[in-house]
Amino acid sequence: MLKPLLKTTGLAVLLASLLAGCNSSSSSPGASPAAEKDDNSPVTFSYYMFSSGKKDTLASETTIGKELQQQTGVDWKMEYLVGDSATKAGVMIASGDYPDVIASSGEMSKLLDAGAYIPLDDLIEKYGPNIKKVYGPYFDKMRNPEDGKIYALPYTANQGEYSGSPNVGGGAFWIQRSVLKEFNYPKITTLDEYFDLIEDYKEKHPTVDGAETIGFVSLAGVANNFFTLQNPAMHLAGYPNDGGVMVDTKTHVARTVAGTEEQKRWIKKLNEINAKGLLDPESFTMNKDQYLAKLTSGRVLGYFNYAWQIGDASKNLLAAGIDEKRYAPLPIVFDSSIKDQYIDPPGFVNNYATGITVNAKDPERIIKYFDNLLKEENQILIQWGIKDQTYSVDEKGRFYYANDEQRKIHDDVELGRKFGFTYFSNDWPRYGGESTLSDGNAFSPGNQPEVVASTYTEGDKKFLDAYGIKTFSELFNKPEERPWFPAWSIALEQGSPEQVFTTKSDDLQRKYLPEMILGAPSNFDKIWNDYMAEFNKLDKAGYEKKITEVVQNRVAGKW
Repeated sequence: MLKPLLKTTGLAVLLASLLAGCNSSSSSPGASPAAEKDDNSPVTFSYYMFSSGKKDTLASETTIGKELQQQTGVDWKMEYLVGDSATKAGVMIASGDYPDVIASSGEMSKLLDAGAYIPLDDLIEKYGPNIKKVYGPYFDKMRNPEDGKIYALPYTANQGEYSGSPNVGGGAFWIQRSVLKEFNYPKITTLDEYFDLIEDYKEKHPTVDGAETIGFVSLAGVANNFFTLQNPAMHLAGYPNDGGVMVDTKTHVARTVAGTEEQKRWIKKLNEINAKGLLDPESFTMNKDQYLAKLTSGRVLGYFNYAWQIGDASKNLLAAGIDEKRYAPLPIVFDSSIKDQYIDPPGFVNNYATGITVNAKDPERIIKYFDNLLKEENQILIQWGIKDQTYSVDEKGRFYYANDEQRKIHDDVELGRKFGFTYFSNDWPRYGGESTLSDGNAFSPGNQPEVVASTYTEGDKKFLDAYGIKTFSELFNKPEERPWFPAWSIALEQGSPEQVFTTKSDDLQRKYLPEMILGAPSNFDKIWNDYMAEFNKLDKAGYEKKITEVVQNRVAGKW
C-alpha cells in the first residue's frame, strides 16, 4: 500500500500563515466602497450539491469561505450527495424540503419541473452586474424554453480566449507507468494492444507488496458512475463524451451508444479479460472510496475514467512520490484507423448549474453573494488563492507556483479542503474552466503553461521525453468543432417518451452488462441477444429523432 509521505509540521505552519493572511485587510479581494453599503450582517444559508466525494462543512471553515464571508457576511452550510442522486431529488421534491440553494449536477430538469427553483431574471437585473458580465453572452442558452426565464447559473461560461488544458482533465484509458517502463515506453493505440500489455505485465508481476496485481478495474458498481462503463464504447469509436449518443459531424444525426456494435465490442472485450483474470471482480460491488483506495494502492494496472473523478487518488499518489505507480492517460481506440476525440471541444452546459430555491430565506442576499463571487479578483481567489501565499506573479504578470509549499496547497487533498479549493472550484457560479483572465493568465491553474511546467516531476519528464512530447495532452488529437456539444446537456422533460427511454435503457444496461462481462465467454452471445430483445422493445427511434432535432437546432444557433 502506497501512503502519502507528508511533512505535517511544515504544512501546519503553511496553514497557519494562510489563515493569518486571510484575516489581514490587505488580502481582501473585492472590497469596495459600494460593497460597504450592502447588508453584511452575519447570515448562514444552506447549499446542497448533487455531487459526491466531499465532506459536509461550513464554508467559513475554509480559507476561501472565510474570506468571502468577511466580504459579504454570508456563510454556507454545504452538504453533498450520499447515495443515488435521483433518489435524493425525489425525496426533496416529495417533501418540498429544499435548502436555500441547490447545485443540480444532472437533476436540473426534474427540480425545474417540480418548481423547486425561482426565476432569477429580476434579481440579476437589480443586483447582478457581474452576473450579466459573465453570463450575458450565454443568456439565450440559459433560458427555460417553457417560459423564457433564467432559473440557474451554469459552470461553463467561458471568458476571454479559450484556454485548453496541457494535461488531460477528461476521459482516457489510464495505465500505470510501471507497465510502460517495463516495455520501454511502447506506443499503444488500440484496445487489444492496451490489454495485451497489461496481461504481459501482470504475468511478470503477479503481486504487489504481497497482494495480487489487478489488471483492470471499473467504477461501474456506483450508481451515479455507471457511465464509466457505458462511455468507453463511444470514445473507442472516435467520439467525445456526448452522453448516451454518438453524433455524426457531417449529418448531425445522433444514434444511441446502447445496443450498438460499438457497445457489444467493448463489453465483449471486458468479458474476455475477465475470463483471463484481468478484471477486478469487485468492479460492480465496491463504493467510490474503495475504488480510489485501490488506485492509490499501486496494485491496479489500468482503468477507464475521467480525471475529475479520481482527483483524490491522483493527488495521493503524487504525494507518495513514487512516479512509477502513478498513471498515464492514453487515447485508446478500437482500431488504429480511428481518430481519437477524447478531449472535449468548447461547449456550453446549461443544466449543470446552481439555482436559488423557493424556500430560500433571502434570495436578494444570495444573488448579491453570487455577484460578488463573480468579480474577477474572487474568481482568482477560488482557483489560484492568495498572491504570494498559494501562487506568485512574475515580472511579466504571469501566475505560477514559486515553491513546493505553494504547489502543495493545490495538490494535497487535505490542504485543498482546508483552504477551500476542493469546495469552491466547482458547483458555484463561476467562469468556465477553459477561460482566460483579463490579463491573459489562465483561469484554471491546470491550464497555465508555467504551472504545468513547474509541476512536472522527474518521472513526468522522463515519460514525456520517452514519447517526444512536452505535455500529456499532446498524446491526444485536438478536438473537432461540434457546435451542439455536449449532447448530454439536452434537457428532457420528465415523463416524456425520451426521458422514459433513457431510464429504461439505463436499467437494462445495469441489469445485463455486468452479467455479460462476468459470465462465461460461451454464454456472451446468448446474454447479448436477451439484452437486445428487451432493448428493441424501447422507442430508440423516437429518442434518436428527438436528440437529432435538438442537435441540428443547436448547429443552426437555436438553443
